[in-house]
Amino acid sequence: MRDVDHARIARAWQGVRSGRHSLATFTGAVLKDGAAACLHPSGERDLPTRLVRHDLLTGQVRLGTTADDARNPYAYRGTGLALGPDLLGTSLLAVGPAGSGKTGTVVRPLAESLCLQALAGRAAVVVVGAAGAGLGPAEAYDVVVRIGNPESVYDLDLYGGTTDPDEAAAVLAEALVGDLADPHPGSDSRRSTTVLAQLLGPFRAVHDRFPSVPELRQLLDGAPGPLAALRTALQDAGQESLLRELDARERQMGHPGDVGGVLADRVALLDRPAFAGFFDTSGQSRPFSLKALDHPVRVRIDLPERGHADASRMLARLVLAQFTASVPAREDRSLFACLILDDATGVVTPEAVRGIQRLRSAGAGAVLTLRTLDDVPRPLRGPLLGATGCRVALSGLTPWDGQDFAEVWGKEWTETRDVTDRQIIAETPAGKAVHMLRRVITGKAPTARAVTVRQVERERWSASELAHGVPPGHAVLSLTNVKGEHAPPLLVDLRD
Repeated sequence: MRDVDHARIARAWQGVRSGRHSLATFTGAVLKDGAAACLHPSGERDLPTRLVRHDLLTGQVRLGTTADDARNPYAYRGTGLALGPDLLGTSLLAVGPAGSGKTGTVVRPLAESLCLQALAGRAAVVVVGAAGAGLGPAEAYDVVVRIGNPESVYDLDLYGGTTDPDEAAAVLAEALVGDLADPHPGSDSRRSTTVLAQLLGPFRAVHDRFPSVPELRQLLDGAPGPLAALRTALQDAGQESLLRELDARERQMGHPGDVGGVLADRVALLDRPAFAGFFDTSGQSRPFSLKALDHPVRVRIDLPERGHADASRMLARLVLAQFTASVPAREDRSLFACLILDDATGVVTPEAVRGIQRLRSAGAGAVLTLRTLDDVPRPLRGPLLGATGCRVALSGLTPWDGQDFAEVWGKEWTETRDVTDRQIIAETPAGKAVHMLRRVITGKAPTARAVTVRQVERERWSASELAHGVPPGHAVLSLTNVKGEHAPPLLVDLRD
C-alpha cells in the first residue's frame, strides 16, 4: 500500500461515515481489490514522477526551510515549511521577476501535490499556463487542453457548460472586457453582459446551443443576414419576449456609446485561423467544462503565447471567471478545488478579486503568480493582497512592489535599547582629585552609562529589505489558513 492508496481509501471511508457511500460497497471493494480499492477514474495509483517531498497524511507539500535569520521569529527558525489545502483555501499570490523561481519552486510543487490529492479523491485541480512552461508531464493529468494546437484531444467550453444565457453572458463579458479601464466605453461589465444576453438568449432558443465564435462575432458586428435569420426564426416560433430582446439590441447598435463593437473586436481575437478548431458548440469536439470540478479531476490548460498574447490573457480571465462562478455552486464542498494560474498578467479585475474572496467559503482556492504588481491596476493591488491569505515575495522584487507587501504585512512592536555615555562632573575637591587621577591612569574622562529601553513600532519587512535583503533562491511569505490562524512573514530557503 502506497501513500496515495492509504489517502484514497481513508477518503472513501470518510464518504461512508458521512453517508455519501454505502458501507457494503466499500467493504466489498476493499475485500476484493485490497490496496487498489476505490481507484481514481483514471486507474492511476501514483504520478509518473515526483520532484518534491509530499506528506499525503496531512495533505502537504514541502516548499523549503525557514532561514536561521534574525529577521525570523526564533520559534520558526530552521523548520520545514509546507503548504496544504487548509492554507491554499485562502488563496495564494506569488510575486517575483522572471527567473526567481515562481514556476519551479512554487507552482510545480503545488500542482504536483494537488494531482496526488486528486488521485486520492480529495481534490480537483486546474492548472493554466503557457505551453512548455514546465507544469508537469501530460501523463500526470486526466485532461490536457492545448488551445491552438491541432493535435489537442480536448477543447475548451467557451460558455462554461451552462445552459443559462444570463450566466453565460456574465462570465463571457468578464473575460472579454473585464480588464478595460473605467473611462473606456466597453468597461461597464453590466452593459456588456446585457448586450451578450440579448444575443445569446434568442440564439439558444432557436438553435438549442450557444453561437460559435464566428457566429457571435457576426451578431455583435450587426451583420444584417444573421440578425434577419434570427428574427425570422423567433417570429416563426412565437418567441415574443426574445424578439423584444433582439429589437433592443438592434436599436442600441446605432448609438455612439454602444459596447457591441468593443465586444466584437475582443471576440475577433479568438476568431483566428489558429483557433479554427476550438470553442466548438456543435457537439463535434470534446469540450472541457469547469462544471466537472464536482469530481477529482486533473486538468492542464496550455495557452498559446506566441503571437496570441491578448487572446491568452482573455482565455485566462475566462477560466478564472468560470472557476469562480461554478465552484460555489458545487454540492460536495469537501472536495477541495484549486485553480493555478502560472501567469496572472492581465487577469486581475474587480470581479476576479470579488470571486477570489468567495472561494474561501466554497472549499476552493486560487494560486496566482505575477512578475510584478505593476501588472495589476493600482486600485486593485491592495484588494488583491487583502483577498489572498498566503502571500509570497520572491527575491528580486522592485522597491515599489516591496512597498505594497510591507504595507499589507503591517508593523509590529519591538523593544529597542539606547545606550549613552555621559561625563561625570565632580563637585567636591576630593572628587575632582579622584577624577584627575582616573584620567591620568586611563586617559579618559570618568563617564556613566545610561540604558534606555523603549517599545517602538516598526515594519515587519521594509520595502528596502524585500528589494535588496532577500537572497537568490529565497522568498518571504506569510500564511493564513481557513480557520484564520496565521504566521508572520518568514524568510524561507526554497532550495532546501
